[in-house]
Amino acid sequence: MVTLYVQNKPIYLVDRINSSVEDYLHRPTTLFLDELNPSAVRTMLQELEDPRFYYGVFLHQNLDELLEAFKAELNVVVAAGGLVCTPQKDLLLIHRLGRWDLPKGKLEDGEALEHCALREIEEETGAARLSIEKPLMITYHTYRQDGKNNLKESHWYLVKAAEKTALSPQTEENVTECLWVPLADIGPYIDGAFSSIADVLKAGVKLLER
Repeated sequence: MVTLYVQNKPIYLVDRINSSVEDYLHRPTTLFLDELNPSAVRTMLQELEDPRFYYGVFLHQNLDELLEAFKAELNVVVAAGGLVCTPQKDLLLIHRLGRWDLPKGKLEDGEALEHCALREIEEETGAARLSIEKPLMITYHTYRQDGKNNLKESHWYLVKAAEKTALSPQTEENVTECLWVPLADIGPYIDGAFSSIADVLKAGVKLLER
């Protein structure tokens, strides 16, 4: 399953109907489609902007083909970022545009994803002495900018910080606050995050609590 967010609303791209999505099919706020063509993809994207719908489920036997069909209808912007954790399991969060967020940014030409993730974390928060631990997940969300309908494909990494360093928010990127949050206290921050960021935090917490 791949989740793609349109204005914080999830579209579940699936190759079969299982227990994780079956419940959504019985909700009047869910739009279900199972015929893949450009018109159907555009319909799904447009209808999820309607307040009558909150969920989308798109069924197709080939997930890669289904995801590529959505990418074909949008301007894809590749980004990278990270969930930073200290040895004491303090997590680095930022506050941006009214929600809790994680540092990330656009991939530059010729740049490796891992380098982009570390660069953006350092630029947006001032954190230092960072290293990549492992890939975490990829998220997808749409947004409009300069008249374009964009799909941000964000590659997320679990990142190690050697220590809990002083932080400095990059205000020109709309970062208004940076803080270290103990893993045990992360729940309210997940609730106050963008949906795609909440998915990253949940995946990271699950990994760190093992």
